[in-house]
Amino acid sequence: MAERKQTRKSTSRSRSSGSRQKKLSAAEAVGRARDQIEKLLGRPAETISSFSANGSKGWVVTVEVVELERIPESTSLLASYEVKLDNQGDLVEARRLRRYSRNQVDMQGKEDE
Repeated sequence: MAERKQTRKSTSRSRSSGSRQKKLSAAEAVGRARDQIEKLLGRPAETISSFSANGSKGWVVTVEVVELERIPESTSLLASYEVKLDNQGDLVEARRLRRYSRNQVDMQGKEDE
């Protein structure tokens, strides 16, 4: 009977230490977001345009993806995807924010001069 109690204690200790996982770094989060969106969409990620910690919930990463390649390349269509990851780096949400031509000038955030 003493063996059972000891086994239970060691099992509960290993569970509690196993549940404490190392916090995902920014570089790891960006890499995981890029990999997962490429697998999900079957298209290559062009670049990462932003990333931020989402409090204790995980990470939010904005990934630019080539949706339609054209010739000349300046007329290809890209899209911005917001990718949300949990603390373990698993994808929990992805949504397209906008779609645009590669040669389109980004006027977001610019004030009238």
